[in-house]
Amino acid sequence: MKTVQISLNSIDKVKSFVNGITQYPFDFDLVSGRYVIDAKSIMGIFSLDLSKPIELAIHSDDNIEQVLETLKPYIVE
Repeated sequence: MKTVQISLNSIDKVKSFVNGITQYPFDFDLVSGRYVIDAKSIMGIFSLDLSKPIELAIHSDDNIEQVLETLKPYIVE
């Protein structure tokens, strides 16, 4: 499992983020405070505070470089 900080501060970013990660067969969770949301759920994402970076947990060790390349526009350094 790998975790990264991401920023989803617009509706278009949320839609393209979900479209990007749904191509992978493993699970992604967004962790914001005490909430853990399925990152493939657009409705779940909109229930979070999107004004600050969110932790994304990637539940796989396979293809991690490819996943990170897909997530590059959203990752906060």
